[in-house]
Amino acid sequence: MRLVPLRRLLSCLLALGPALLLTGAASSPPAGRDEAFAPADPLDAPQLEAALAGLAPQRPGVSDLFVLGFAGDGSDPVFRNEVLYLRTLFSERFDSRGHALALVNAADNFGAHRYAPMATYDNLYDSLARIGALMDREEDILLLFASTHGTEDHALYVDTGPYGYDYLTPEDLRQALDDAGIKHRVIVLSACYSGGFIPRLRSADTLVITAARADRPSFGCGNTANATYFGQAWLVDAMNRTDDFVEAYRLASTAITARERAEGELPSLPQISQGKRIGATLAHWRAGLHAGPAVPYPYPPVDDAAAAPHP
Repeated sequence: MRLVPLRRLLSCLLALGPALLLTGAASSPPAGRDEAFAPADPLDAPQLEAALAGLAPQRPGVSDLFVLGFAGDGSDPVFRNEVLYLRTLFSERFDSRGHALALVNAADNFGAHRYAPMATYDNLYDSLARIGALMDREEDILLLFASTHGTEDHALYVDTGPYGYDYLTPEDLRQALDDAGIKHRVIVLSACYSGGFIPRLRSADTLVITAARADRPSFGCGNTANATYFGQAWLVDAMNRTDDFVEAYRLASTAITARERAEGELPSLPQISQGKRIGATLAHWRAGLHAGPAVPYPYPPVDDAAAAPHP
């Protein structure tokens, strides 16, 4: 695992803690930081192996949607909530049962009673490789959904609790996707400043949706929230109203803008980039889909008036 040891995370948080707590944004990766390794988690490798073995192969003649969720920051349960719900929603409503996988960092997933592989770069890379090997690359589609903190210089924060921390860059994601040979991609990033990933991830066969513009935070993380503003609007509300990812973006963007205006927040300005070929691929998938009923969000509302900004 290419994770930075916990002692480096603690020193970083102690130095930058006040700013982190006020903004909810992850600190930027230290300039020129050395790559280091945290102690390996002996329970994670078999957990990942079992999860990957449980993925079903693609169905000949069917446009299958493979779904991979990544809950990056284990210190905040809101990211876990969204990624576990993503797996349930797409399994039950969008016919992705057997094709949906969740990688989760969360306090209740670091102990002996694991329910998902951890969200690390290595596990993301291996999961994409396995999905790429199972899918029909000319017919099937990947939905990659990541929910975590983001940095102003456009990296996704990964906190695996006692096993260290890391940052995922746009180049990391693009390399993992390219190495997996996955052609048709829907990438949804729920993080502050996530619009900064678009230039590196865009292609003719890719749809990218982000919670915020490259220079804006998004909102809703923290122990006082059950979903981020973007997760609530796009994943929970809009994807239960439509099977069209682009229409869901339009619905979510309208809802988020209204909510931020009502609460006096700086607009996060969600972003979208649609490649010239991905629209027809998604239309073909929707034509063969018989979407199920709406799936209730299982995490109860909390006092979101005190929710921190979600980077």
